[in-house]
Amino acid sequence: MTDLRNYVSLIKKSGELKNIKTPVSTKYEIAGVTAKLDGSFAVLFENIKGSNFKLVTNLVGTRKRFSQAIGSTEEGIHEKIISAIKKAKKPQISSSGKFMENQSRKINSLPIVTHFEKESGPFITSSIVYVKNPETGKQNSSFHRMMPIDDKNFSIRMVEGRHLHRCFLDAKNHGEDLKVAITIGVHPAISIAGAYQAEWGYDEIDIANSLLGGKLSLFQLPFTKLKVPSKTEIVMEGKILQDKTHPEWMVEMLQTYDHKRNQPVFELEKLYFRNNPIFHDVLSGFSEHRLLMGMPIESKLNGELKKAFPQTRRVSMSNGGCNWLHTVVQIKKNKETDAKKIIKKTFQLHRSLKQVIVVDEDIEPSNADAVEYALATRFQADKDLIIFTKVRGSSLDPSSDQKRLQTAKMGLDATKPLNKRPEGFEIAKIPKINKINLENYFK
Repeated sequence: MTDLRNYVSLIKKSGELKNIKTPVSTKYEIAGVTAKLDGSFAVLFENIKGSNFKLVTNLVGTRKRFSQAIGSTEEGIHEKIISAIKKAKKPQISSSGKFMENQSRKINSLPIVTHFEKESGPFITSSIVYVKNPETGKQNSSFHRMMPIDDKNFSIRMVEGRHLHRCFLDAKNHGEDLKVAITIGVHPAISIAGAYQAEWGYDEIDIANSLLGGKLSLFQLPFTKLKVPSKTEIVMEGKILQDKTHPEWMVEMLQTYDHKRNQPVFELEKLYFRNNPIFHDVLSGFSEHRLLMGMPIESKLNGELKKAFPQTRRVSMSNGGCNWLHTVVQIKKNKETDAKKIIKKTFQLHRSLKQVIVVDEDIEPSNADAVEYALATRFQADKDLIIFTKVRGSSLDPSSDQKRLQTAKMGLDATKPLNKRPEGFEIAKIPKINKINLENYFK
């Protein structure tokens, strides 16, 4: 149960998948349908104009499907991810790869989607790139969006300082192109692990194997000698050219356009794909994109904050903050200084954060109304607000100093003051209200 098809069958049985057999265009139409649903259902498009491939989207667009992907309950997502990181283990090696059933040297058959009117072109948004770490010899896997330039070249988006970019610079400094492999259409547990930012030298595919119960297998590719999941739908191998760039710009997690960049170029050596292949598309800035990127960070914050501060109960990356820029931390407050210490630590753990709100145990951190209620009744701006200026922030935030990557951040202590009477903050309850069924009163 380690490939995309197994997962699609699973969510179909649970009523989480919609099949669309009407012919659809890759230009805006698939993106439009996906946006209209905004995560509520996964969608399998079975009839793509100009392509024989099927296309699936919204695979992990809700916490329910996210939990299904990693074999946990919604409440157990963080525990499962934290455990998988701690117990990461290498996958077994297979003597065959299902994707070797078909081969091509051109990308024309791929149903690459054009999502937004002002993007520089269509993008592959689910592509996971595999590369060998030049220092450790181990592999690394990470998400990188790719824009087709012609029938064998793509621009490839890389964030400076991250693993792939470091490997690329090492190859370039040695006067070499960088050999890489790329997968499209994997079990979402592999995508979730690929979105996690492991430390330098660690391979995210080991985390994926742990999430999948140790049942993942890899196959070694002939050109790059890199190992990719053996049941992947679509695989490309080739090299990122050391001396060539191409302009592109795209929509990011915040549903805003990033600025124009000259990015390195990937040159295809060989394209492989399974019989009746399924292409995976992720709509940038919508629920699947945000959960794929944000949930591993939410798991990290839950694990690290509880380790440093046992009074931490739960951490939630807010939807309004795009599951990336804002978070709410629920604690059992023991001292007046608890909240401010936790705010500082939270910013240290995820530097893209722009706002941290700390609330009490009686406030549901994922409920925006409840959090605002805590701010309205327990927060005083002259005492409970911390502001950090000119600090490193997210490159995605258009309001920040984009040249220096600096921003301002704020932490808000929305917990009950310990020096005031506790009854004044108690939320009134009606006994046995959960046992009342309104249908019994309106017959």
